[in-house]
Order: sequence, then structure tokens, then C-alpha cells
Amino acid sequence: MAPTGDDSALAPVRLARIGGDGIGPEVVDAAVRVVDGVGGDRIEWVEAEMGWRTFERTGRALPEATVEILENCAGALFGAVSSPSHAVDGYRSPIVELRRRLDLYANLRPLRSGAVDAVVVRENTEGLYAGRERWDREGEVAIAERVISRRATERIVRFACELAVTRAVQCGNPPRLTVVHKANVLRLSDGLFRETALDVAAGFPEIEVEEQLVDSMVYRLILEPERYDVIVAPNLYGDILSDAGAALVGGLGVVGSANCGERFCLAEPVHGSAPDIAGQGTANPIAAVSAAALLLERVGLGDAAARIEEALAEHRAAGPRTPDRGGAATTDEALADLLARV
Repeated sequence: MAPTGDDSALAPVRLARIGGDGIGPEVVDAAVRVVDGVGGDRIEWVEAEMGWRTFERTGRALPEATVEILENCAGALFGAVSSPSHAVDGYRSPIVELRRRLDLYANLRPLRSGAVDAVVVRENTEGLYAGRERWDREGEVAIAERVISRRATERIVRFACELAVTRAVQCGNPPRLTVVHKANVLRLSDGLFRETALDVAAGFPEIEVEEQLVDSMVYRLILEPERYDVIVAPNLYGDILSDAGAALVGGLGVVGSANCGERFCLAEPVHGSAPDIAGQGTANPIAAVSAAALLLERVGLGDAAARIEEALAEHRAAGPRTPDRGGAATTDEALADLLARV
């Protein structure tokens, strides 16, 4: 669904809330309260479930009932998922499965702090995360097949280009796109990604386009993050770059993300389930609230999203800090400050 800032012309929006595992329910509850504080009368929340706890209870990490609920919503806010470190028969990451079921092909991870204002656009459906793995030599060699297709590359790069143009209109800066690959080594797969990306970007002559090899991109992102605008990359590269970028803007506890398709958006914080602090009331709600703002923007509630972004900027600069940010504030104290600012 295309974002828009015209809230007044929209009917109420149906959104799902999915707590998930660990600190997920805590931060989703906080984010929902912030959203309700700026546009509660415009949103109908429905409950759904998925994750490891759901798998332990039902044998399905992503129940069909949840998929049916989501298919009747414009989007969803998800907390976190705990996954076992070893293979468990029948278990599969519900996020990876949901991205495929609802064709959520674009993952957005904004990086904002001070002079840094960039966004990583990550292809979300293939690459190494396609899940094509097999054994060879009777269990002595494990092989993973990396999938790059022209179709998936075309649409993720077009998405990134359109985002760069939109951001340029909003901030007044020239649009820039960085295409990340490793075509000097992976000549077929990354070669196809590079060739297709440059072909698509050529259709946007107003955008300044550059290429970066993924290893040098990590280095340059850390050294000069302020020079980047929209960064587009295959699945695994985008995952690594966005986590590295999170370290530059305050850590995983402050970065939200959105998994976007043509008709649905699943937003989530980039942090994990953090089971070691679950239930202690010290989880940082910023990332979940940031994710909620992305969700609102994608489903057409742009004015409400902007109000939340302003409150987040003020809160990060002057509000109470939770332990992950070097403070001693509780989740409730951080939430109270955010609610006062919206």
C-alpha cells in the first residue's frame, strides 16, 4: 500500500497486533498505546499470534488462523520471535514464512540520528534466505543455494528508487541511491542483481546512483554514514548493513523496520526477543514505536506517523533512558514520556 499524508480522507484502518515472544508483548503494548494517543479513533486493532510460544502450544509457529486475520487487515505490528538454536522438527521462522505468504518483498530499515538519515531497502524474499539447503556426501557437506532473480531485483530497486524520490521531495535534498553487491566474486548471482539494478535506476535520471561492494560498504557506512540516502541490497547484505547501521544510531533498541508488499505491511522492531529481560519492565519501547510509525505511514496515516516521529526525536534527545541506552528508566517511564510528547 502506498504511503500518503492525507489522513482526513481515509476510512478507519484495521491493524493486527502480535506480541510474539520475550519482550515482544511488552514493547507492542507500549507502541499501541502511543499509536492510540495520536490516532486511536482511526484504527481498529485485532489480536493475532505467532512465534515460538505459539509453536510450543499448537505445533505451528504461524497458525492459519493468523494468516486469515492478516489477510483482512491493512497491516500488523509484531514484537519479536524466539527461535531455537538447533533444528526442531516442524518449526520454521514465522517471519520468513509470512514474508513469503503475503509477498512482503521490501524490508525498510531507517537509520536516523543527528546528521545520519538513511534507509536500507532489503530484498526480502530470496537470496540465501530462500531456504534452499541440502546435504551432500552423506551429511559431510552442507550446501545452501542463493537465489537472485531479475523479477525480484527489478521490483526492489524500483521500490528503492521511488522511495529516494519521495524522500527528496520531503527533505529538499537530491535523491541518491547506493546499489550494494559483490559482483566481482559472485559474477552470476550478484552480477544479475547489479545489472538489473542499474537498468532500473537508469529510468530515474534525477537520482544520483553509485555502487558499493558489500564489504567496503560496511566500512564506509561506519566511517561516513551521513553521506548515504537510500541503500538497496540483496537479502543477507541488507540484513547485515542495517544491523551495522543500527550501532551508529543508538543500537538495535531504537530501530524499527517494515516488511512491505503491495497491499500489506508488517512492522517490527529490529531487536530480538531478549528473553533475559522479558517481564522485568526494562525493555526499550523506542524500536517498536518507530516500527509503528512506519506502519502508520505505509497504511496512509502519514500525519499520525509524523507526530510519533517528532515525539521520538524529542524523547531520544531529552527523555529518560532505558538500560540499553545507559540509563535506569523502566519501560513504563519511557512510555509515559513518549505519551506526554505526542
